[in-house]
Amino acid sequence: MPENSIADILAIAAHRDDVEQTCGGTLLCMKALGWRTAILDLTQGEAGTRGSAGERAAEAAYAAGILGVSWRRALDIPDGRVENIYENRVKVVRALREVRPRVVILPYWAGRHPDHYATSTLGYEACFLSGLAKLDTEAAPHRPFKILYASLYADVRPSFVVDITRYIEQRHQALMAYKSQYMNQAAGSNLFVPEEEIRERTFAEARHYGLLGGVRYAEPFVQKEVGLVEDLLRIPVQSM
Repeated sequence: MPENSIADILAIAAHRDDVEQTCGGTLLCMKALGWRTAILDLTQGEAGTRGSAGERAAEAAYAAGILGVSWRRALDIPDGRVENIYENRVKVVRALREVRPRVVILPYWAGRHPDHYATSTLGYEACFLSGLAKLDTEAAPHRPFKILYASLYADVRPSFVVDITRYIEQRHQALMAYKSQYMNQAAGSNLFVPEEEIRERTFAEARHYGLLGGVRYAEPFVQKEVGLVEDLLRIPVQSM
């Protein structure tokens, strides 16, 4: 375990509520296994159609309590303008060197929202820079051991899925903590899913990925690296 580590697993996302949608159940699972979890949101959410940055900050704090994370912070990168520039990479490096996670979860590298796929590339490059001793941020270098990509909204076959069946209701509670985003209201009514349909849609997605893994509900992930196997009888697979 890295010295002075705050969390073992850090999920990085563009907006408050992105993590709750894509890997909240996984963070709950890892917490139950004894791992410490954390969340880094890159923006304050000030450009959203619904809610203010202040409202979303309060909601994020409440959701963090439901997820049981050890640490959560939002950076000041402009909402709607997440750019992979050196200044932003250093901001993420500072967070990485503070939290010192072994595993980082990033958004998938392609998608509809520019902030999301920019966060993926920005996060990946920041993980590399964080390990450079000559990049001085007044904190010791640290490079995560593993980078994973939450691929819930990507049309790709996952490398693996995580069984979140025991935590599906808790995950839903964390998402619905964002009342400014998901309660029915006039603002954005033509863009947002009606509140009464959110549960059905999110559970259906989790059920789809659960079927791929032979469980009831799951969240999908992609990894770029080739995995190393020493014992063929210990590879976790769906039972036949």
